[in-house]
Amino acid sequence: MNVGLFIPCYIDQAYPHVGMATVRLLERLGVTTVFPREQTCCGQPMYNTGCMKETEKLAKKFNKNFRGLEYVVSPSGSCVHMVTHGYRQFFGNNADYEHLRTHTYELCEFITDVLKVQKIEGVFHYKVGLHQSCHGLRGLRLGTSSELNEKMTNKVRRLLESLEGIEIVSLTRPDECCGFGGTFSVFEEAVSSFMGNDRLRDHEKAGAEIIAGYDVSCLMHLEGLIKRNRKKLKVMHIAEILAGGAA
Repeated sequence: MNVGLFIPCYIDQAYPHVGMATVRLLERLGVTTVFPREQTCCGQPMYNTGCMKETEKLAKKFNKNFRGLEYVVSPSGSCVHMVTHGYRQFFGNNADYEHLRTHTYELCEFITDVLKVQKIEGVFHYKVGLHQSCHGLRGLRLGTSSELNEKMTNKVRRLLESLEGIEIVSLTRPDECCGFGGTFSVFEEAVSSFMGNDRLRDHEKAGAEIIAGYDVSCLMHLEGLIKRNRKKLKVMHIAEILAGGAA
């Protein structure tokens, strides 16, 4: 299976261990990864601020870098959502992009939907609060959001629960935004921080030791607030936990 590894820019620059954990996990599951060295930002920050010309350049560069690969996998729900939803206006009926759009997956989504893996062998003796980032939850449908009257399997939670010794704590508001929102955290920093601290209190109240998530951007935001307020909580990406990383 020819899988392209899409590592978002902020993971590459600030959290490279998440990228390496992704590789270890995929290789454990029998997947060989290819890393296109010319890849760069997916363009989401530009897109969110209305810079469409700049976004289009990055979208076409992304399409060129990952063209011809059977699948593309990324440890970032928001960036995958950008590729599969945000790029549409730039390509029309382009066959190369249409293949890319339908074959680009968030990591947990790829493991459950393509590899058909139901259980990850491993041990993780911690109380974990699952942070469900907005793009992955409501855009990629990795689980059911509380405002919808429907039930569907939570792909991320199912993989985590397959680990021995893990305890997923129950949050009061299990699918509320952390307040990061990309450029929102820059333009509305006070509101963003308030929302993030609100999420931290919910995890603390539930007894979480680790906050786990599938978007490093959200985890980065929460980690900054944790450090500023000197809290005992830690954040870990799903890939680190499933790959056997220690807290």
